Amino acid sequence: MTAAARRIVALLCLLVAAGAHASDTVTVGSKNFTEGVLLGEVATLAVREAGVDAQHRRQLGGTRILWRALLEGDIDAYAEYTGTLADELLRMPGADRAALAAALARDGVAMTAPLGFDNSYAIGMRRDRAEALGIRMLSDLTAHPQLRLGLSNEFVSRADGWPGLRAAYGLPQRPDGLDHDLAYRALASGAIDATDLYATDAEIPYYDLVVLDDDRDYFPSYAAVLLYRADLATRAPAAVAALRGLEGRIDATTMQRLNGRVKLERAPDATVAADWLGLDTDTTAVDGRATRLWQRTREHLVLVGVSLGAALLVALPLGVLAARRPRLGQAVLTLTGLLQTLPSLAVFVFMIPLFGIGAGPAIAALLLYSLLPIVRNTHAGLTGIPRELRETAAAIGLPPATRLFRVELPLALRTILAGIKTAAVINVGTATLGALIGAGGYGQPILTGIRLDDLGLILEGAVPAAVLALTVQGLFELVERGLTPRGLRLAARR
Repeated sequence: MTAAARRIVALLCLLVAAGAHASDTVTVGSKNFTEGVLLGEVATLAVREAGVDAQHRRQLGGTRILWRALLEGDIDAYAEYTGTLADELLRMPGADRAALAAALARDGVAMTAPLGFDNSYAIGMRRDRAEALGIRMLSDLTAHPQLRLGLSNEFVSRADGWPGLRAAYGLPQRPDGLDHDLAYRALASGAIDATDLYATDAEIPYYDLVVLDDDRDYFPSYAAVLLYRADLATRAPAAVAALRGLEGRIDATTMQRLNGRVKLERAPDATVAADWLGLDTDTTAVDGRATRLWQRTREHLVLVGVSLGAALLVALPLGVLAARRPRLGQAVLTLTGLLQTLPSLAVFVFMIPLFGIGAGPAIAALLLYSLLPIVRNTHAGLTGIPRELRETAAAIGLPPATRLFRVELPLALRTILAGIKTAAVINVGTATLGALIGAGGYGQPILTGIRLDDLGLILEGAVPAAVLALTVQGLFELVERGLTPRGLRLAARR
């Protein structure tokens, strides 16, 4: 066996070993709100305490993202609510737990018994505002069409949310969608009059909110449960036993208190979960800011670097093709332009079915967003070369490939590098959205800071992202200066 063959075999063995190690790890996911993160942390620590390696993929977004991740094996378990299962995911309104369990089993998913509390949706208002208008129940809202409703983005569109509530009560308001945690701040400041609540939110007593009576019994029961992949019982039976060991142990008062420790007292999620489980908090110590910053920087650089490198391999040939074939070039420019108009968050989510959650879909989305500036600038740089220069290169008998690499690309280099620089800077900012699908990076502290209303955490992600964007721009300017032939630099100065 040759040395090269031995290296390839060794690499394959390492990959197999890494895959086997990854399969031994139980991955718990959580939604992008405090209670979801807390329950994810509790489940993760409980599994570890049972002697099984476990990791927590925090704040992966909304219900649909977590559900898809569970079905496709990107995560092994996450906390869900029976009302969401029945009305939103399985489309079985009014189904009992036995019917839900049977439907889940057909998808290869199992469910624990309730954890002990019901976290129903509700609509809340500031007490002074509700009393001034005489509003005590949801049906009272029909007499006040001028009220400003600010509802969480997921609630606005989900089947058991605003569409059904509006139909059940004949509500005339037109709500605005916003982040659930930001809605409390808007409610407290008077920017909105009402918002959707979770029954165990710590902010309800903190802001002295009135929970409007659901006098037509619209909202179903939202008993908290843990969903997990059915094959986990074979792969890690101790993990399943640990998850089921949480059944019936958390009542509504306890959950609201735990939420309050995180949201209002700013205690770390891991510490609160460990305290409730009775574990040594030293084993769940939170990383220092410098450690977190280094980890997020590495993650962000991977997202930006890999996506930009892949974009270069695709966009540069497309730009050359667009310049050499004008009719085809218009189609290429139009297509890349259309890709740029797609909402960035939607593109990230669209990639999940293809690449799962994590860095994969984020890199694919960033690649698409990098194409337009590189393709367009490559096309503009090549088509902007004076005709007499191209004709001279052809007249002296240079082959087309030689003309491209020795004449045309060097002359267009400044314009091409400007496009690459633009794509890189855009990627640095857009990559922060990758945290919504588990890709990490600087978006992770920003999301956590929004969830906890912690300006320090928001700045922990926003400031390094801005610094990195400026650094990238400066580096590309240096590269542009170094790669541009001296004669062209002198011409540009004149």
